[in-house]
Amino acid sequence: MIKKLTCIAALFTGLACFNVAQADDYYQELGGKEGVEKIVDNFINEISFDQNIVKFFEGTDITRLREKLIEQFCHESGGPCEYTGDSMKDVHAGMKITKAEFNRVVELLQAAMDDAGTPQTAQNRLIRSLAPMRPDIIHQ
Repeated sequence: MIKKLTCIAALFTGLACFNVAQADDYYQELGGKEGVEKIVDNFINEISFDQNIVKFFEGTDITRLREKLIEQFCHESGGPCEYTGDSMKDVHAGMKITKAEFNRVVELLQAAMDDAGTPQTAQNRLIRSLAPMRPDIIHQ
């Protein structure tokens, strides 16, 4: 019985290590800290040139936005960061963002990742990681 429990514990420990390795690989696929920072910088730049989207960022502390986006993308990709910002629901309250505007922001993020040289698989994973936040952003 003890042998069986030891084997089960070893199996779960192995799976836990595998999941940590997978998460770290995902973060590294984005380029690690430097890659995430480059994606965020490109993203903020893309937003600044889109007249339909930039209006949502009027009065925003861009330094804080950058910091929180880096934390969020790092955290979502399994990096060593903790997201310390406000909830997406709180951040977007009263903005009344439409589906089309939300989709445009996703396009801008994809362009930012293209400009950063982010592999398509990592782009897809990040978009998939962020997708559950959609209901907290649209029409709030």
